[in-house]
Amino acid sequence: QVHLVESGGGLVQAGGSLRLSCAASGSIFSANHMAWYRQVPGKERELVARIWGGATDYAASVAGRFTISRGNAKNTVNLQMDSLKSEDTAVYYCNLLIRSRDYWGQGTQVTVSS
Repeated sequence: QVHLVESGGGLVQAGGSLRLSCAASGSIFSANHMAWYRQVPGKERELVARIWGGATDYAASVAGRFTISRGNAKNTVNLQMDSLKSEDTAVYYCNLLIRSRDYWGQGTQVTVSS
């Protein structure tokens, strides 16, 4: 089994910052491909940022404001979110891809007030 646990969500004013963290545990040899997605009610879940090997990729809406990185602990990933906007309000989900299978965390709410 694989478990993902997110932390760090909350309420912040527009222009502020938040840092999300995700820890993966279980039957994992190496959490190489990890990502953050987000979802708002009535819309599909969308990719925010991903990291695999030494490469990163960002959605156009967050590029330059968000930074994905690996944590100091094994199988962890962080998402530093700066210059937050009201449209960043969503539930953020951590994702781990292993052999074409997706694993998801329970999600953490991020609310940006304008």
